[in-house]
Amino acid sequence: MVRATIEAEGIDDARVLAAMRRVPRHRFVPENVRGAAYADRPLPIGWGQTISQPYIVAAMTAAAGPKPTDRCLEIGTGSGYQAAVLAELCARVYSIEYLEPLAAFARENLTALGYSVELRHGDGYRGWPEAAPFDVILVTAAPERVPQPLLDQLAVGGRLVVPVGSPGEVQTLELWIRKASGAGAESFERRTLARVRFVPFLGDGARGE
Repeated sequence: MVRATIEAEGIDDARVLAAMRRVPRHRFVPENVRGAAYADRPLPIGWGQTISQPYIVAAMTAAAGPKPTDRCLEIGTGSGYQAAVLAELCARVYSIEYLEPLAAFARENLTALGYSVELRHGDGYRGWPEAAPFDVILVTAAPERVPQPLLDQLAVGGRLVVPVGSPGEVQTLELWIRKASGAGAESFERRTLARVRFVPFLGDGARGE
């Protein structure tokens, strides 16, 4: 999968590629779709949600540039696959899942494979303030605009990767880099990475608050 799809699409971050090779994607999807686990496409994981295609996982992870000493926050645990990839790359990983049964599924998957991830069920719009600041924040569902609490929880030099846009439409994958302390726009650098389609952000972010 890595060589045939991810490297072929131009992802060349050696650490990210190695992490993608180590994490068994088939362990993070329901049994009825495991035969397609290593195809480069999203797959249903239940409760109306999907696991992202491997290329998108690799591209978002590479854009965030996680370092071995980084503290990372994921919004939208899903089945736990992206969290497992981050756990291969970062010192500590926190993840929030809005759907309680999906959070339980992710916890089961991560525990079975020995990944140490702080996981909780809750509204990702608010982030995890008591564990902030974070060096990396990855959002795996699309809010209509970037949640301010997530920007507030970035460390100086921290990177936020998030798809932004309306449900059912093509969205913009964005990279936000905190350049200085403060909440103003001048404290951040924003880059547009790609056009994407993600499941909608659930919780407060779904209402554009």
